[in-house]
Amino acid sequence: MSIDRADWHYGGDFPADLPIENGATHIGMYLTWIIKNNLQGELLDEEMPEAVDDLRKRKISGRDFLLDYCDEKFTEEELSEEGLSFTEDYYSDDYISDYEAILANNLASIYYVEDSWENYDKIAPVISKRFNEWKKSKH
Repeated sequence: MSIDRADWHYGGDFPADLPIENGATHIGMYLTWIIKNNLQGELLDEEMPEAVDDLRKRKISGRDFLLDYCDEKFTEEELSEEGLSFTEDYYSDDYISDYEAILANNLASIYYVEDSWENYDKIAPVISKRFNEWKKSKH
C-alpha cells in the first residue's frame, strides 16, 4: 500500500512554474532519513543495494532514489516493521508540519523546497527527535 506518491502531488494546487519532480522532494527526504537510520525494508537491500549505498553516501538524493528506483511511490515495502510503525504514527500529519515549518517557512508552498543535502541536514534532526520521542512513548 502506498504511503505517499509523487504523482499525488502533481495536480491540484501544484505550482505550474515547477518541474513535477518537486512533488517528490518531501518524500525523498523522509525516505533518506529512513535509509540512513536502517529502518528500510529488506526489499530495498535485496533488490537495489547499490542505490541504497549511493543514497547513504550522498551520491544521489532521496528524491532521485524515489523517482529512479521506487517508481515514484513510497510504500510499506520500503520499510522495516519498526520503520512502518513509526511512519504510520508520524508521516501523514506531523512530518508534513515539521517539513513545512523547517524548510518551507518563507516559501509559497512546500514544493519550492530545494532538493539539497543542506535542507536534508535541517530536517533530519527533527525527524530523529520525533523518532526518539516515539520510541520512548512505546516503551
